[in-house]
Parts: sequence; C-alpha cells; structure tokens
Amino acid sequence: MKKRLGFLDRYLTIWIFLAMLIGVGIGYFIPNSANFIDSFSSGTTNVPLAIGLILMMYPPLTKIDFSKVPQMFEKPKLLSASFFITWIVGPFLMFLLATFFLKDYPEYMMGLIIIGIAPCIAMVIVWNELAEGNRELTAGLIGINSLLQVFFFSLYAYFYLEIMLPLFGIKGLELSITISEIAQTVGIYLGIPFALAVISRFAIKKFIGDKWFNQKFIPFVSPITLIALLFTIVVMFSLKGEMIVDLPMDVVRIAIPLVIFFAIMFFLMFFVAKKIGANYRDAVALSFTASGNNFELAIAVSIGVFGINSGQAFAGVIGPLVEVPALIILVNVAFWLRKKYYK
Repeated sequence: MKKRLGFLDRYLTIWIFLAMLIGVGIGYFIPNSANFIDSFSSGTTNVPLAIGLILMMYPPLTKIDFSKVPQMFEKPKLLSASFFITWIVGPFLMFLLATFFLKDYPEYMMGLIIIGIAPCIAMVIVWNELAEGNRELTAGLIGINSLLQVFFFSLYAYFYLEIMLPLFGIKGLELSITISEIAQTVGIYLGIPFALAVISRFAIKKFIGDKWFNQKFIPFVSPITLIALLFTIVVMFSLKGEMIVDLPMDVVRIAIPLVIFFAIMFFLMFFVAKKIGANYRDAVALSFTASGNNFELAIAVSIGVFGINSGQAFAGVIGPLVEVPALIILVNVAFWLRKKYYK
C-alpha cells in the first residue's frame, strides 16, 4: 500500500501559493510595509527572517541519524555513483540550464546556480518514503550531503559564481563575492541549525530516551520547517507587491530549467544505479537524493549574500513551489519503473 503525504505536506503547493498571494497583498495594499520590514535589517541580514531561516533548517537536520553515515561505505559503488552525480554532474547541469534559460536574467540565473549546488537534505525523506525507497540508505546519503554542505558549499558557490560564469563569457555582473562572505552566511544558516540539531538529538536521546525523541519531539518540530518557509515567502513577496504583473512569467522562467533538472537527475541516477546492480529501494533512494535540492539553504544564502530584495532570493523561493508537484509526479514514475524493471 502506497504511503500518503500528511495534510500539510500534501497541499504544500497550495500553501506556497497562498503565502505568495498574502505577501503580494501586504506589499501592494499596505503602504510602507516594505520599509517597515527593512527596518529590522542589519546590512543584508533581516533579523526576523534570519531566525525564520534557521528554524527552517533545524527540523530536517534533527531527523538525520549521523550514526548511519559509516554504513554508506559498505556500498562503495552506490556511494561513488551518488557522489559523482549529485556533487559533480548536478551542479554543472544546473549551471548549464541556468545560463541557457536565464542568461538575460542574471539574478535569477545566479539564484538557480546556488540551488544547484545544494543537494536536498529535507524533503528527500518524504519522497523516499512515498516511493518506498531504502530509509537507511537515504539517511546515510543525507548525512553525507549535509556534512559536505557545511564544509564545501561556500567553495562551490565561489567557484561557480566567480570562476565559471566568466569562463562561459558571462561578465558584467559586477559580483564582488568572497569565499569568507559565503562561508559566514553558510555558517549562520547551516552551521547554527546543524550544531543545534546534533546537540538536541544527542541530549534528548541520552537523557529522555529514543522513544520520546521519535514519537514526541520529531512530530513536534517537523511542522516548523513549513511554517518558517511560508513566513519567508510572505515576507519576501510583501517586498515585491508592485511586481505582481511580472510575477507569473518570472515564475515560469524559473520553473522551466528546474523541472528539466529534476527529470534529468532522477532518470540519470536511477538508471546508473540499476546498471551497477542496485535494487529498487536503493535506486529510488539515490534518485530522489540526487534530484531534490536544499531550497532552505539556497534561500538563506541568497538572502544573506545578495539581500532580501534580490532576484537570487526570489528564485530560491520559487523552488519549492516547483519541486513539490514535480517530485510527486516522479514518485509515481518510480512505481512505474519498479513494475517495468524490477518484476
């Protein structure tokens, strides 16, 4: 029997649309609302939004059992394939799609590039569960990806934005990003929730017990990610209320390369995994880990580096709106592939 999304997750696309509409309504109909929100900023950092973004990252990191990470090394072929496709092919593919589709929209283009270097560590759990993939393998992959993001995301961002863009002849963006600036942002928005997650997971399990942690604490903190995401969307779109006329086409422009990315990454990883002998559950776990993205981190970095009003941050917010329906479709594709190739 197929698993079903919970009520909040099942209608995530609707909640995101509503948050967008509420945000636009606030920005368009309430005078000086944008100035009021900006008054809580320090440099490019909006303090309430920073708190929201950290809260957004905390629950998925808390769910990761990092003790399962060493188990990944028992399957070296799967680990190697996952690393190569997720961390080498994926970012470069998104870079190519962004530069092809959004070359005339440099802020959106950079927003997509930032999305491409952040593999999913949150919603992949949901997609994997729905598609009946390997839960332990997913936990191991998420653990590895989250650690790699903590240590290497800033280097990746600098490489693609400051080195690769000029190599592809895309100049005149007047970027002045340093590795330290990106590292500082990653340290705040990923490092803080990562540390809090590890500490709280260890402390609760040790002093209160696994049962309370799994049955009480995790269900309690899980909705915080969605609430914080919706809060971020409301705030961001309230700053763009007057862009309401341009919004639909902007969403479409950003959505097209994202959908292509999800599809290519899913099928590429699935058939590579099958080729090297993975069973269905392992292939699905690898495929959803490769095809999803960590939009929470992408949004946080875009806001931290480029500002809350930036097109980069706007592209990050559009990401979950596109990802949810696209990956729900891929869940059904996974079951079709199981019937066809794993009888």
